[in-house]
Amino acid sequence: MQKGVDYIGVGVSFICHDGKGNYLMNKRGKNCRDEHGKWDFGGGGVDFGFSLEETVYKEVKEEYGVKPISCEILGYKDVFRKQNGKHTHWISNDFLVQVDRKKVKNNEPHKFNEIGWFKINKLPKPLHPGVLITLKKFKDKLK
Repeated sequence: MQKGVDYIGVGVSFICHDGKGNYLMNKRGKNCRDEHGKWDFGGGGVDFGFSLEETVYKEVKEEYGVKPISCEILGYKDVFRKQNGKHTHWISNDFLVQVDRKKVKNNEPHKFNEIGWFKINKLPKPLHPGVLITLKKFKDKLK
């Protein structure tokens, strides 16, 4: 059975920022599950026995090699997509996470072709569909 395909997947998404209006994104490589070549904020599936916050801290450390300074929930979103002819459904719990920009690194170069910092009004393209949903729902909370 596959998360998001055979049953609703539960995940976290996080928007890392430096507290100065810059947002961290990664460009998804060929070893990511999907959406290769698209820019994303970050996230992962929630494993049994982990809280949402524990998952955020674990995933931020795995992806960017840094511990969050602060972590604030923005809300949730339903993510409906069609991939490889199959409908998918994820519930994403979105967090705004401040990190120390000097300590951030691409901790998963096998998955991310590159990472970069961007202003919210000058994000790179193409964007992951989940990012588009996030921006539509939470852009007023991003400075």
